[in-house]
Amino acid sequence: MRIARDGTWFYQGTPIGRPGLVKLFSSILRKDGADYFLVTPVEKVGITVDDAPFVAVDFEAEGTGEDQNLTFETHVGDTVTAGPEAPIRVERDPETGEPSPYVLVRANLEALIDRKSFYRLVDLGAHHIIEGNSWFGLWSGGEFFPILPSGELG
Repeated sequence: MRIARDGTWFYQGTPIGRPGLVKLFSSILRKDGADYFLVTPVEKVGITVDDAPFVAVDFEAEGTGEDQNLTFETHVGDTVTAGPEAPIRVERDPETGEPSPYVLVRANLEALIDRKSFYRLVDLGAHHIIEGNSWFGLWSGGEFFPILPSGELG
């Protein structure tokens, strides 16, 4: 089995077209170290994950500034409010600088935040000083999540 970067689940090279089945599989997905497994009481089967196992396809924002809460929904129906227990992080491609934003959903399992949601998040961004440097990022759950140094904004 394989999960593509866009969140599509494949079995023997064929997309799994039944959302209920994908949701069921996602509920038994675990990550041990760098490896992913589907775990039942009697079996543990490895699964290939191209990037992150989930995709955050939407979010809602409540409050503003340091009191803001960002609640994400994944393509399999999970919801999570970003904060100390569910951090947002951004990886940047070393060649292109393109950002890949993630939010922790549960137990070492992250969701890639889709492009449309990331653009909306940027509109909610703020500048904040971290260790003497200004960063552009997001507040949620009382925590600031840096996206990029403020000086890199175009």
